[in-house]
Amino acid sequence: DVAAATARGIPVGHTPGVLTDTTADFAFALLMAAARRVVEGVHYVKAGRWRTWGPTLLMGHDVHHATLGIIGFGRIGQGVARRAAGFDMRVLYYDRNPDEDAEVAHRLGAESRPLDEVLAESDFISLHVPLTDETYHLIGEREFRLMKSSAVLINTARGPVVDPQALYNALTNGEIAYAALDVTEPEPLPPDHPLLRLENCIVVPHIASSSLATRNRMAEMAAENLEAGLKGEKLPYCVNPEVQAQDE
Repeated sequence: DVAAATARGIPVGHTPGVLTDTTADFAFALLMAAARRVVEGVHYVKAGRWRTWGPTLLMGHDVHHATLGIIGFGRIGQGVARRAAGFDMRVLYYDRNPDEDAEVAHRLGAESRPLDEVLAESDFISLHVPLTDETYHLIGEREFRLMKSSAVLINTARGPVVDPQALYNALTNGEIAYAALDVTEPEPLPPDHPLLRLENCIVVPHIASSSLATRNRMAEMAAENLEAGLKGEKLPYCVNPEVQAQDE
């Protein structure tokens, strides 16, 4: 509770920025895996069903020249947009404060749109918002009805940003084509959860930032904060720096 800590003059440490590119990499990996049905292909081979090449076997969707909708255009959302440029994708984004990142968006060729337009026009929708009261179940029944029936939803943000029952319904009734989730509600999902029975839903165990380099750097930054705190010095990576400014 950062607000409570701040009210009591307690600095709170964090590890900002270190996982941005790693998470953006993984979001795009999930996008590619869902678009080209990679996990289904692995299961198909392991089940002994592969007999010969088939011209219509496990047909997926092209990523190049497709439209990518990014919900939340912070550091990670911008990182995903940079990766999309390499695939000549059209990038739309929704952010509560679009003017803050207008210069970056212009440089990346990303277009700011209202949420409903992003949902309706995008072939791939990637979520990058924090979990707040406003974003809880941001993607629900109404939002799924706005999406293309061929749409792919990627969530590397927070599980409760998506209503899981609405997602299950959308995947089973053809409102959207696919979902790829690094985060879920609840987390972890119980083994008998309905989403885990769907071929058109990839679920992985919250590993978007899990790379050796990123974890090592996170540990280093946490240790630097801990050392500074034990010495009575300012935390080098502080969520509420105004608390430390009061001590000057």
